[in-house]
Amino acid sequence: MSVNKLILGDNLEILRGLESETVDLIYLDPPFFSNRNYEVIWGDEGEVRSFQDRWAGGIDHYIAWLKERVVEMHRVLKQTGSMFLHCDWHADAYIRVLILDKIFGHNNFRNEIIWSYKTTLKVSNHHLGRDHDNIFVYAKSKDFKIFPDPKDYPPSGNTLKRWSKYADENGFVSNKHFAGSASTIINTEDESKGFNINHGVPRDVWEIAHLAGNNPEKIGYPTQKPYALMERIVKMASNEGDIILDPFMGGGTTIAVADKLNRQWIGIDQSVQAVKVTELRLQQQTDLFTSVYANSYTLQLHKYDYDTLFNQDPFEFETWIIGQFGGTARGKRGGDKGIDGNASDGAPIQVKQQESVGVNVVKNFSVSAEQHDSILFEKNLKAGKPVGYIIAFSFNKGAVQETARLKNEKNIVIRLVNVSEIIPISKKPKIEVKIAELSREPDGYREIEFIAKGDSNAGIEFYSWDFDYDESKGFKSAVIRDVDGKQQRKLKAGTYHIAIKAVDNDGLESVETIKLKVNGGVEITN
Repeated sequence: MSVNKLILGDNLEILRGLESETVDLIYLDPPFFSNRNYEVIWGDEGEVRSFQDRWAGGIDHYIAWLKERVVEMHRVLKQTGSMFLHCDWHADAYIRVLILDKIFGHNNFRNEIIWSYKTTLKVSNHHLGRDHDNIFVYAKSKDFKIFPDPKDYPPSGNTLKRWSKYADENGFVSNKHFAGSASTIINTEDESKGFNINHGVPRDVWEIAHLAGNNPEKIGYPTQKPYALMERIVKMASNEGDIILDPFMGGGTTIAVADKLNRQWIGIDQSVQAVKVTELRLQQQTDLFTSVYANSYTLQLHKYDYDTLFNQDPFEFETWIIGQFGGTARGKRGGDKGIDGNASDGAPIQVKQQESVGVNVVKNFSVSAEQHDSILFEKNLKAGKPVGYIIAFSFNKGAVQETARLKNEKNIVIRLVNVSEIIPISKKPKIEVKIAELSREPDGYREIEFIAKGDSNAGIEFYSWDFDYDESKGFKSAVIRDVDGKQQRKLKAGTYHIAIKAVDNDGLESVETIKLKVNGGVEITN
């Protein structure tokens, strides 16, 4: 199965295309049944459309919407795999009884983790304050594997107070001091050796704070989960190299953590912003961690970038586009005599990685098609079927007229196929960047405003900024998501390399780089 993929689309459709019993761990944080519009977070077309699908009815509709997706998740899990489903009080009982118990079986319920996030509570006369979410843990079978590490759990105050006088310099208490009387706090792999007072006991109440407003982890995603929460789940329920699936990717924390911990992964979301923000997070952490997967992932969008395809290696392009057309490529370079593959009906295919393909290509191809397989050529000729196909980015008027002449005068049908008929393609956005000096500080710094303006038929979703751009290292976001395209920075005298990325609603992107010189004034020097 292809892994290390960020996929834009409906997770139900994508899950149905995944192979059975291939995934080790699934974490899902589906939109809560809150009946409030705040769950539309990114606000792009894909997320809004998904939101409307969920709220076509009440709780019954929501449960049916989620259940058919969990059915597919259960199918793709390995027998040793597990699922962690994140929810809150609005629908937790319905989810457990009507979905998880029915699909996994109530015997495969393993635990309910309480994530206590220590928020400032507002308590009224009507209810107690709420400061936790629920994470249901279900296994595929009795072969379920889990590896909780005591070091990930804080020790209790009582443990520290009671046993610290017996601990060595590393916090270890030997078996002879408690002689089994404190068996409930044994937290070492070898129970005969005692326990470490610096390590807690794995338990199902996790006290991990919400991300505060100034936390450097924050990316502008209101329901973003802390790194520490996802790290604990990934570490305890998978090994290096295992495959992690997050079908509601959101802010991308699961994928970023899985990649950091050398797991393989698949992330799915209907929001283009979720997919692109996750990609930026992967790019951002490439130099920070030593993941073997950080530079080897694929991005699957609704549309393909026209310029990328147009400039792709010709042999790779013709092989790929013939496959997308449903045909079979020759699979080798050179010596094809104008024939690059065969369509599903056996007729030959020629690929031209060009625009405005002309009359001579059509004339030459009609000869090549007959020489390639004269029997098939004659058969299709008599039946009035295409004797061959030419695939290109566009055809000029002369090519169209020649196909009409061949059909009318010789009954030779050659079908001209635009690449856009085979796959959805679009032009990536264009970017214009302007700068303005706002003020000069007494310490010699200049306050500078950067304004990016993107142009795309699909509409611009957001901008991302790299204020210390190094081409050899690639784009590293200092600002991951900027919906307005405006940034202000205080810069001292010197030369700066800055890159600005614009992402449109199709998920296509462009990067504009500028070289900025700050001295007596401020100027773009490239």
